[in-house]
Amino acid sequence: MKIGELAKESGLSVHTLRYYEKQDLLLATARSESNYRLYDQQALGTARFIRRSREIGFSLEEVAVFLSIRADKPAHVCAEAKTLAENKIVDVEQKISELKQVLSALHKLSDACCGGNESAEHCSIIDALEQSDQEAS
Repeated sequence: MKIGELAKESGLSVHTLRYYEKQDLLLATARSESNYRLYDQQALGTARFIRRSREIGFSLEEVAVFLSIRADKPAHVCAEAKTLAENKIVDVEQKISELKQVLSALHKLSDACCGGNESAEHCSIIDALEQSDQEAS
């Protein structure tokens, strides 16, 4: 199948597939007489594997490790994949904590603002953001 069909079947864009190919995550299995890249069912499986891995937040570097494990399962242990997943859990939990702090700060800003039709000359949100900028200077 050509790259357009691979894109359709995998749910990835042609641009993304070409990028993954440049990153050595995906390989064309052959070239047509017209020099088009050709892909087989294994490449489709790999593209779908990459898409699912990216959808749940794994980086391309982590995906590359998963692909190396997938390519030679007998040479690897399950703990390698589990370690990647556990590290990703820690990263996501940290991001959630940071986002909760941002959400709390936004609520404080919003709650302090009257939200009325008065002039913004005394808007508490603008004032608070200006103070933060002045404190950084």
